[in-house]
Amino acid sequence: MSDKDFNNQPKIPREGCRPSFGFVFFAMMLIISALFYIFSSRLTRAPEISYSDFLDSLKSGQVIEVVITNGSVIEGLRLVVSDGIERARSSFQTVIPYDDTELISLLQEHNVKVRGIQKGPGFFSILLETLPVIIIIMVFFSLILRQNMAMNNKSLQFGHSKAKLYSGNKKITFADVAGQEEAKRELADVVDFLKNPKKYVDMGAKIPTGTLLVGNPGTGKTLLARAVAGEAGVSFLHISGSDFVEMFVGVGASRVRDLFEQGRKMAPAIIFIDEIDAVGRARGAGLGGGHDEREQTLNQMLVEMDGFENKDGVIVLAATNRPDVLDPALLRPGRFDRQVTVSLPDIKEREAILGVHVSKIPVAEDVDLKKIARATPGMSGADLASLVNEAALMAATKNKTKVTAEEFEASRDKLLMGVARETMVISDKEKRMTACHEAGHALLHYYLENVSPLHKVSIIPRGRALGITVSVPEEDSYSRTKAWLEDELVVLYGGFAAEKIVYDNTTTGTQNDIQRATEIARRMVCEWGMSQDVGPVSYGQEDEPIFMGRDIARHKMFSEETARRIDSSVSDILNGACDKAQQILQKNRNQLDALTSALVEKETMSDSEIRELLGMEQRRDNTNPEMS
Repeated sequence: MSDKDFNNQPKIPREGCRPSFGFVFFAMMLIISALFYIFSSRLTRAPEISYSDFLDSLKSGQVIEVVITNGSVIEGLRLVVSDGIERARSSFQTVIPYDDTELISLLQEHNVKVRGIQKGPGFFSILLETLPVIIIIMVFFSLILRQNMAMNNKSLQFGHSKAKLYSGNKKITFADVAGQEEAKRELADVVDFLKNPKKYVDMGAKIPTGTLLVGNPGTGKTLLARAVAGEAGVSFLHISGSDFVEMFVGVGASRVRDLFEQGRKMAPAIIFIDEIDAVGRARGAGLGGGHDEREQTLNQMLVEMDGFENKDGVIVLAATNRPDVLDPALLRPGRFDRQVTVSLPDIKEREAILGVHVSKIPVAEDVDLKKIARATPGMSGADLASLVNEAALMAATKNKTKVTAEEFEASRDKLLMGVARETMVISDKEKRMTACHEAGHALLHYYLENVSPLHKVSIIPRGRALGITVSVPEEDSYSRTKAWLEDELVVLYGGFAAEKIVYDNTTTGTQNDIQRATEIARRMVCEWGMSQDVGPVSYGQEDEPIFMGRDIARHKMFSEETARRIDSSVSDILNGACDKAQQILQKNRNQLDALTSALVEKETMSDSEIRELLGMEQRRDNTNPEMS
């Protein structure tokens, strides 16, 4: 489903710096007034003459009267004489360019009526001079005002929920989800609660408040929630747990209130909170105080799910892959009444999931989905989708028209073993030591009864490893026996033992093997009760404060004597596995050397090639796609 299927709630329109209508109207009025003043003053102003012409007219007796304004501007009337005959009177205007002390005497001498006026600049003239400054100031304040309004609008939105409303443009239903039949059955009940609430109310049953989807990453929890949205046909609000967290105190609780308020208005409705462990972690560990922002958000969520507020018609779906860290109050009945486990797909479900993804690409006839499903135990739906996509990319790179079994095999090897670093330069000596190490791992698979069958061994560097040996179980397994774990420890020490036998020395390449073996042995003793000396007692339950790392503050719940017995038992198990690996490889030294030489030459060998080299019978039910 594309992100377009989830539309955001209506947002406040983003306003730019465009002036408002009132501002534009006021500016236009100022400009029109200024233009009116300019043109009107030009229309009423008398014709201007030079001061020398004025003096000539005055001396010739043509000036009748004058008005002197502010001692510098003269306006007046004069006679227009043509051929000695007075024709008309005309107004004039002139400016006194210098301090003329004789002007008043001349006016009196020629009997000119004189008046004086003292006046300041008019309103429009002042306005005209200051208009540019006024406009600049108004634009500046308008920008500041709009910026403040935008900031206020954004600050008001902090407390609003960021939930997205499912639009239903492209619906996903339960038919689009391969496998997970039990989970779909549980969620189908939720859909029925919303579609037909009356029959449950008539029976006196209370509709469950919340359903928690629990499972490993990539198992399809969010996909199932989308399928519920497509099946229910009711309002579906989607939000992530991290969307409640903000830098401002109290915002998370406010968003929770707003989210449930929206849900009640849209009832019947479903609220889906993805990755709820971001806000639902257990409260209190003596650290962080009682006013932690995340705790306030969680407290508000607890109240909204089972408080005094009416919540009829609103069901909460949530998804997490860490149910162990959730607060107990969140998981009690009345809040998340149901927990739906979304487990890793079994072989049939893997085949169905592969069928969904393969239907979107062209596939060759040699591709057998059953074999691919059998060879991919422990893979989630997301892993299988990645496997199919990687195979399609490989086929396109090779300019093929269809994806063949070869690309699926290479894609699976890439996911299981990592990307091959074929260009890495390794000396012949180090290459042979790596081949000896991997041959030690591989050879033990044929002399131990309980380990998973060998899939492939390679000395091509992948990731941080110089070589890798991969085994694939023939069938899905949900628990392991003590015998299987003991044989697995022997295989892990195969590389160490081979180096010790051949070179009487060991390399740093054994680090990961020893680390994994030690972890398994310690869990066998402390958690699974597989040590006769220590007995069936669990010493693995150690408190983990919620705000601190797992390795910082541990509370040891046993004595020093018990700790010594645990260390002794772990050491005995590991030494026994190492000794057994050395015994088997020493006994079959010829096969170890032959396999080492073959690996140096071929670099990668499959189970069938190794069996052919060692003269062993081929397995009938091989997980390799190239074998039938």
